[in-house]
Amino acid sequence: METTRDWTIPGVTVGFAAVAVLGLLFLPDWLMNLTVIAFARALAVVGLMVLWRTGLVSFGHALYFGLGAYTVALLGKDDGISEVLITLPAATLVAATVGLFLGFIVRRYREIFFAMLSLAFSMVLYGILVKTEALGSTDGFNVRTPTFLGFAPEDAGTTLRAIFLVLCALCWTVAVLVHRYLQSTLGRLTTAIRDNEIRVEYLGYSVAQAIHGKYVMSAALAGLGGGILAIALGQVDPDSMVNWTVSGELVFVTILSGPGSVAAPFIGSMIYELIRTYAFEWLPHAWQLIVGVTLLSIIFFLPGGVWSLLARLRRREVE
Repeated sequence: METTRDWTIPGVTVGFAAVAVLGLLFLPDWLMNLTVIAFARALAVVGLMVLWRTGLVSFGHALYFGLGAYTVALLGKDDGISEVLITLPAATLVAATVGLFLGFIVRRYREIFFAMLSLAFSMVLYGILVKTEALGSTDGFNVRTPTFLGFAPEDAGTTLRAIFLVLCALCWTVAVLVHRYLQSTLGRLTTAIRDNEIRVEYLGYSVAQAIHGKYVMSAALAGLGGGILAIALGQVDPDSMVNWTVSGELVFVTILSGPGSVAAPFIGSMIYELIRTYAFEWLPHAWQLIVGVTLLSIIFFLPGGVWSLLARLRRREVE
C-alpha cells in the first residue's frame, strides 16, 4: 500500500525562501512592512491553531502577544538592549513563563469557559498597562531601533529589510518545528483530545498535562510574534498590543486560515492584512463591515478555512 508523501516541510522551505528572495528584490517598502505585520501575527496564530485542533479557542492570547511586545520595548527602554538575539528570546521566554503558571488554571476548563477565562486574564494586563504611567499608560512608548548581531542599520529601509529576513527565518523554523511536533505522539493527541478525552486518559496520557503543554507553546509563539511586531512598528501601546480586539483579530485569522497545515496561518494572515488594508482604503468608514462579511463567508462556505480550499484544488489536480 502506497503512502502519500508529506510535502509540508519542503513546501514551507521553498515558500519562505521564495518570499525572502522575491520580497527583497521586488516588494516595495509598504508591502514588505505589511508582510512583516502579517507574519508576526501568523506566529501567534500557529499556536492558536494547535489549541484549535485540541478543541479549544482562546480569546485572550493578546495577553502573551502584549507581554512579548512590552518585554522587547522595556529591554530597550530600561536596559538599552536592542539586540534581536536577546530581545526576541526574552519575549518568548516571558510569555511562555506566564503561560506556564496560568496554564495550571485554564487547563481545567473547556469550551466557552476556557475562552472567557483567557480573555479575563488578558484584560487584567490591559487594565494594568492603561493605569501605569511608567509604562506609558494609554499612549505607550517607543521601541529602540533593533540591532542584528551588533550591526545597527543606517536607515529605516535597511532596518525593515533586516527584520524581514529575520522574520522569514523565524517563521520557517517555527513552521518546521510545530509540524514535527504535530507528527509526534504528543502532537497527535490534539485531535484525540478533541474527540474523546476519556479514551485518551485510558491510553495512559494525561489530558490536563497535554493541554498545558500546548497552551505554553501557544503562549510562547504569541510572545515571539508580539516581540517582532513591536520591533517592526517601533512603538507599543495597550490598544494595539493587549486589547481584546487584538485577540479577536488572532481568532479571526485562525478561522480564516483553517487548521489543515502549519502553512495556513501565514497565508491566512497575509490575506487578512490585504483585505483590511484595501477595505480601509476603499471604505474607511465601513471597513469593519467588509471584514465581517469575509468572516461570515468563510464560516458558511469554507468552514475548514482557506487551506481547505487549497487542499481541495490540489486533490482535483491529482485526480
